[in-house]
Amino acid sequence: MTGSADSRADSWADDPGLAPWLGDAGPAPAPVVPLRRPTVVPADPTPPRAARPGLLRPPSRRPTAPAMVGGPPTVAPPLSVPPTSPVPSDGYLRDGGAARPVPRRGPRGWLFALSGGRLNPGTSTRELAEQELLGRIRTPLAGWHTVTVASTKGGVGKTTTSALLGLTLAEHRADRVVALDANPDAGNLADRLIGHPATASLRQLLDHDDPDLPASFTEISRFVHDAGRLQVLASDQDAAMSEAFDRDEYRRVLALLVRFFTVVVTDSGTGLVHSAMAGALETTRTLVVTGAPTIDAAGHIDRTLDSLSAHGFDELVRDAIVVLSCDRQARSVDPVALKAHFERRCRAVVAIPRDPHLAEGGRIRLDELRPATRAAARELAALVGDAFAWDFPATTGVDTPGGR
Repeated sequence: MTGSADSRADSWADDPGLAPWLGDAGPAPAPVVPLRRPTVVPADPTPPRAARPGLLRPPSRRPTAPAMVGGPPTVAPPLSVPPTSPVPSDGYLRDGGAARPVPRRGPRGWLFALSGGRLNPGTSTRELAEQELLGRIRTPLAGWHTVTVASTKGGVGKTTTSALLGLTLAEHRADRVVALDANPDAGNLADRLIGHPATASLRQLLDHDDPDLPASFTEISRFVHDAGRLQVLASDQDAAMSEAFDRDEYRRVLALLVRFFTVVVTDSGTGLVHSAMAGALETTRTLVVTGAPTIDAAGHIDRTLDSLSAHGFDELVRDAIVVLSCDRQARSVDPVALKAHFERRCRAVVAIPRDPHLAEGGRIRLDELRPATRAAARELAALVGDAFAWDFPATTGVDTPGGR
């Protein structure tokens, strides 16, 4: 690790009382810097060259806006626009109701429906915010996008977060989303998503007789399982076979999946130095790191970020999303200070509230979650969707024949 990372880790890892998120840790945290919103690039940038033939690589940096040539643009005089009829002072439109967005929910939606569309009070601020959130989740994506959910500590919601993210993206997007269980320790992502033992796994996909298959979505559907609109590729439940899953095999699986799926959500293991984890990190475009608002779990998040930075993944760390699973809470941890601490290190922080449905440990169904939990899942999906706007096309040195 770098010197700064070592000094920070030594200061509170050896003495938890010095952690910056503890309630009595001194002065209040510095103001939180607003989250960076990615800039949409008007023209497709040139993707980075692969390190060697056949190597999947994520973009090495965000695309930037083209330099301005010839000074700032001149502004033309405004066009002459004929006057329009003013909106009635009571805020309701009768014959011209279509001029306003149509409300779909709440009292405004009921009024619009009961009046047959003659009375349109417009959408509420809350509904507009929800529409904006869904618009971010549905951001058009050129090529494919990989999301890796990681943690060096078990039991802090890594698999739950992977399931929530995959289900939410699949529910609100029109393209195909797949959740991949790449945990080399016989992961249980499929159990949480389909509710019964998987009948096929990534090992069967890798061991298929014909390396050119699957050549169609119908063929790959033999190896994945349905969880609503989400597709799931399970890990092998044989501990020896699961442990054998390595870096090259992860890349082979990913190369097959991106022929047919636009978004791949990978539930990884807890070992950052495992071979399969190396393959996942090298092809990751959005990193999600999970933890909990406790002293030990928060410390694991910091150590995970420090380790990734020390191994050359600084950009992934800066653009990472930290997810805090709040099914347990340490009284000595200040949640506001904890959130501010990780917002200074990463792009965003999302808190998943305690939910009885998630606590059961069974199959996760979005319609059985509390509203606050579903809202947190949508917020996470929207933050992932923000990265779609500045993503490179998926022409990164991998041969992906076939269609979607």
